[in-house]
Amino acid sequence: MAKPKGGLTKWFKEGWVDISRPRKGGGYSPCGRKSARGKKAGGYPKCVPASKARRMTKAQIRSAVTRKRKAGNPGGKPTRVATFAKKGKKRRTTRKKR
Repeated sequence: MAKPKGGLTKWFKEGWVDISRPRKGGGYSPCGRKSARGKKAGGYPKCVPASKARRMTKAQIRSAVTRKRKAGNPGGKPTRVATFAKKGKKRRTTRKKR
């Protein structure tokens, strides 16, 4: 019987990391946290595959982590927040006629 190539098998092999916790020598800590309480918890983790984390700029990481923590954890369930923010529509201004 052949092993499935997609789904959870693929998901586990992607090597998920928490972009809100960079390591001193480079890279990121593995996804998840030991405890939700205490000072060491450091806020809700924002996890992405390691390959995506390497492609992200510092500003993109900061934005993703901020939006994830701002969304909170209502009802005890994790809230899914898009990794990349959608670009807002530019406001169209009209000039006043003289």
